[in-house]
Amino acid sequence: MRSDPYDPPVPYGGSWRIGDVSITAVVESDASWKWRWLLPEVEQTVVDEIGWIAPQWGDHDRFHIRIQGFLLEVDDRRILVDTCVGNDKERPTPLFDRLETTFLDDLDAICPVEDVDTIVCTHLHVDHVGWNTRLRDGRWVPTFERARHLFAREEYEHWAEDTSELAVAVQADSVAPIMEAGLADLVEPDHVLTDEIRLESTAGHTPGHVSVRITSKGEQAVITGDMTHHPVQLARPGLCSSADVDPVASTATRRRSFSDWSEQEVLVIGSHYVAPTGVRLEPDGDGWRPS
Repeated sequence: MRSDPYDPPVPYGGSWRIGDVSITAVVESDASWKWRWLLPEVEQTVVDEIGWIAPQWGDHDRFHIRIQGFLLEVDDRRILVDTCVGNDKERPTPLFDRLETTFLDDLDAICPVEDVDTIVCTHLHVDHVGWNTRLRDGRWVPTFERARHLFAREEYEHWAEDTSELAVAVQADSVAPIMEAGLADLVEPDHVLTDEIRLESTAGHTPGHVSVRITSKGEQAVITGDMTHHPVQLARPGLCSSADVDPVASTATRRRSFSDWSEQEVLVIGSHYVAPTGVRLEPDGDGWRPS
């Protein structure tokens, strides 16, 4: 088992082996954003106060972030965790609008698209469901035609009732076509996929948010989803994303999860972390740090 180097070649953001389970990160895009665009309460002195943030995860002005999915392979199972933003989709945020990336080709080079049997969406935000569908002859059709798509029931029900512009758009082009094709399973937040892979409730960022826990041959890892966006939240668990639906719950989730993962020596694979994407945690004052 290994962690990825700081600057791995795109599109592959790192690979790890947890017992019998192979995990490969497939990068859709990298970006550097102003700190307060995502973390509105962050202090300008955070990089000086947390000496290990720079240079790999950010500098005084900007933090580095990555949009990526994770392919899990064990026995004959091929499971993709999160499907990024997708191509050709009209979005009000310029960063996500009408993208043309090579994500699908890059994934296909590792694992043929038709071999993916399961899609896990940690939650139903725009940058985690996009490649559920692709544009074909003017229609949004399922990308992974033989895969079961797992949505947490509470998560699906929450966003199905949201009437905001972005939520409606995401439902219409990335979720509804999967439901209409009969490819979706609404599951509970502790759903078990295989003997090695299960979901773990990490609600707060969204009501039904889940992370993905991997356990095999005495080793453990977790793919976080958006319960954490950036390693700065390890040191400052109370720093909430501007997209957190319930900041109190998301803070409590981070504290509980980071504590558990640290004690159990779990490899924490941050869904939006640039390299090193997979880290282990050790207590550090009122928070944690990569060990």
